Amino acid sequence: MKSAENKLEIFILYSRWIQAPVYIGLVIASVAYSVHFFAELIHILSDFSTYDQTNFMLAILELIHISMVINLLIVVIIGGYYAFVSKIDQEKTGNQLDFLGKITDSSLKIKLIIFLVSISGVHLPETYINLKGLTTLQVIIKISMHLVFIISALLLAYTDKLQAKSH
Repeated sequence: MKSAENKLEIFILYSRWIQAPVYIGLVIASVAYSVHFFAELIHILSDFSTYDQTNFMLAILELIHISMVINLLIVVIIGGYYAFVSKIDQEKTGNQLDFLGKITDSSLKIKLIIFLVSISGVHLPETYINLKGLTTLQVIIKISMHLVFIISALLLAYTDKLQAKSH
């Protein structure tokens, strides 16, 4: 009976490797999103002379948005792999990623929600600038979603702080 239990535990332990192909897919998505970034940059540069200050700022905010999404993907890929699949041997890879030793599932969740708040915040100036083209309900929904992200981040950070005190 103990042998079957040991085999089951080993099977469950190694099931974490199911995530590895997902992280590979996210790396591919990061590359695709990087291509999108450069396509957007080329579009901005080719139409540069037609932009007024407001539209140019919105175009730059779009580049920032794309960059932040790629950063989010990197945090999920590296942090998730490190926290859930396998520790990354920094000596073998030649990378000095000091933050890896501090990644936990809890810190990863907080980083993700902070990125979501930041990404959501990048779109708020666009909402403000385009107020005439939006209904009141659309503006309320965008601001409400941003506030929900902020409240979620605060609650998650507070919960994490409480858990840290209890350990």
